[in-house]
Amino acid sequence: MNQDTPRHWIVNAALPVHYQVRLVDGLLELDNRALLEAGSTQRKSNPRRLVVIDANVDRLYGVQLRQYLTHHGVKHHILALQASETEKTMESVFTVVKAIDGFGISRRHEPILAMGGGVLMDIVGLAASLYRRSTPYVRIPTTLIGLVDAGVGAKTGVNHGAHKNRLGTYFPAKDTLLDRRFLKTLDTRHVVNGLAEILKIALIKDRTLFELLERHATSLIEERLQGLTEESDRAAAQVIERAITGMLEELELNLWEHKLERVVDYGHSFSPTLEMMALPELLHGEAVNIDMALSTLLSVQRGLITPEERDRIFALMRKLELPLYHRLCSPMLLASALADTVKHRDGLQRLPLALGIGAACFVNDLQPSELFTALSTLQELGNVALPEREAAHA
Repeated sequence: MNQDTPRHWIVNAALPVHYQVRLVDGLLELDNRALLEAGSTQRKSNPRRLVVIDANVDRLYGVQLRQYLTHHGVKHHILALQASETEKTMESVFTVVKAIDGFGISRRHEPILAMGGGVLMDIVGLAASLYRRSTPYVRIPTTLIGLVDAGVGAKTGVNHGAHKNRLGTYFPAKDTLLDRRFLKTLDTRHVVNGLAEILKIALIKDRTLFELLERHATSLIEERLQGLTEESDRAAAQVIERAITGMLEELELNLWEHKLERVVDYGHSFSPTLEMMALPELLHGEAVNIDMALSTLLSVQRGLITPEERDRIFALMRKLELPLYHRLCSPMLLASALADTVKHRDGLQRLPLALGIGAACFVNDLQPSELFTALSTLQELGNVALPEREAAHA
C-alpha cells in the first residue's frame, strides 16, 4: 500500500429538518384540501394514499374518511389497527410494513397517513422511518395527548419487554394536522389524560397556562375543549396553542436530544416504569401526573416550591380529575425507575424539578431518603380511584 494513502476519513454532514404543525378545522369536510395535500411534494391527478387508522377511530370516522378520499379521487387502502400500550410492539410495526408493501407507494410523493392517538402515530412513525430507510408520513392526531404532545415532536417508538419506548427513532412527520373537533367523541378519561401533559408544560415553563387551567378546568373537561361558549372556546384555543408552543420551543433547539437535560422530561423520570408495571390500568398521562405529584413534593422538600404553591398544584390536579398516587408505587419500584432513568440520561439523574410554578431546574443528587420521604407524603394523600379503562373514543 502506498504510504501516502489516507488511513483516516472524517465525514461532516448536516441534516436539515423541516416539518410543520397546523391547526385545521373540519379536516374531513369535502371542501377542505388540507388532508389531500399534506406531506406531498407533488400535486398528482391520480393521488394514492395508504391510511393507517386506529380501529376505534375508524368505527367513528371511517365512513367520513372514505367519502372524503373518494370525493377527491384518491386511490386508497385503509388499515384499521388496534392501538394500545399492550399492542405497541414491533409486531404492529410489521403489520404496517406489510400493508405498505401490499399497497405499494411512491417513496417520496405518497405519504402514509397516520390517524389516531399517540400510540398509533408512534407505531406508524417507526414503520415509516424504517421502510426503505425513510418514507414520509403525516400525523392526524385524534386524542388530546396526540394534539399537544405525541403529534408534534420527532420521536417514534414501541415498547419492548417491560420497557416503554425502548425501540424507536427520531423521525418527524412531514406534516401534522390538528383538528380539535375529533375530541368531541373522546371519553372524559382520555381528555383528562391529555390535560396531564398540558399541565406539565404549565408547571415547568408557563404560569399563564397554569392559571388558565385553574380557571377553566371544569369546562375544558365537560366540553372536551370544544368551546360551547365564547369564553370557553377562547380558553380552549389558548390552552391548546400555549401547550403546543411551549412544547415546540423546547424541542426545536434539541430535536435529537443531544442535550439530555430536558425540562419536558418533567413527569417522565419515574412514570415510564410505573406505567409499564401497571398496564393496562394506567394511561400515560395518569402515570405522568403521579410522577409530577411526587416531583412536586421533592421540590417542596428542597424549598423550590412553597407550601402554598404545592396546595395550588394539588388542587388543580384534583380539579383535572388526575390520580395522585397508585398502589404499585413503592420504594423498590421508584429506586428501579430512577436507576433506569439514570442509564437513559447517560449516567446522571438530570432530574427536572419545578421551581415555583412556571419554571424548572435540574438536580443530580437526589437521595433515596428524599425520594422515600416524598413517597410517604404522597401515600398520605390517598389513592385516587380510576374509572374503568375504556376505548379512547366512545
